[in-house]
Amino acid sequence: MVSMPNGIPGNEPTSAGSRRHIFGDDADQYDTARPGYPRQLVQDVLDFSALAAHVPALEVGAGTGKATLGFARSGVPLTCVEPDVRMARVLRRRCAHLPDGDVTIEVADFEAWHPRRRYGLLYCAQAWHWIDPAVRWARARCALVPGGAIALFWNHWFLPCGELADRLTAAHARHGVEVPPDTLLDPRPRPARRGPEARQWRDMTAAGFVEPDHRLYASAHERSTSALIDLFTSYGGYRALPAGPRDRVMTEMADIVAEHGGRARVQVITSLFLGRTPPTATSSQAAGAWDRQH
Repeated sequence: MVSMPNGIPGNEPTSAGSRRHIFGDDADQYDTARPGYPRQLVQDVLDFSALAAHVPALEVGAGTGKATLGFARSGVPLTCVEPDVRMARVLRRRCAHLPDGDVTIEVADFEAWHPRRRYGLLYCAQAWHWIDPAVRWARARCALVPGGAIALFWNHWFLPCGELADRLTAAHARHGVEVPPDTLLDPRPRPARRGPEARQWRDMTAAGFVEPDHRLYASAHERSTSALIDLFTSYGGYRALPAGPRDRVMTEMADIVAEHGGRARVQVITSLFLGRTPPTATSSQAAGAWDRQH
């Protein structure tokens, strides 16, 4: 049985620092396959952060810009930090139509990146679990002004239980491939923990963030056979598979979806965690904390 690395946020593999670059192996395919985020989520994040006019926000792990454009269209100046140069190349292309200065892109690991200023909002879409848990919360606090907001969110996609999901799961078994956790065919409820029970909530408050909140957004969309297979292959667990087993599973799944009418309904739960730095912290304290980590 070929097993795939655990991709559940909050259960980071020890090799996360290297594995997060796997998405850049085909950045264009990733960008095409992955859905964006609800417009209401973007508005809720901006309302929570209460950014003053022209105050920039920081995006950590921007990828190809699946969340970037939603915030940029709202008129918020952005600094986007992305560790993979190939993903950043797609991000630059997608932002090319925006006015100069609206989006600044820096290729760097957030763990080693030095901000030139403090931000009123830090947000991270689908990537916080890839950042070193030993430093990520302290780095976030140091990058934010007192009272600055943090917003972490993930899309959880799944196929409803039924004949199609059963047949696709069986295809994995026939080829000796395990269904990875937190992917389209994982039958467990997503997110697995909610509110104060969620690890992100507990870690956030333990790191000194206040006013925690957890919000969920439900949506659904139809996918063609090719679009569904592209979404499967955009997962890190599938990308990490040997090419032979992966290609055989994907080919059989494509045949199954085609027999099912060539379309599948994908349900999405988007999970958003919010918090903010204490308003009593001083900028000098934040800067000192940052300096002590270098």
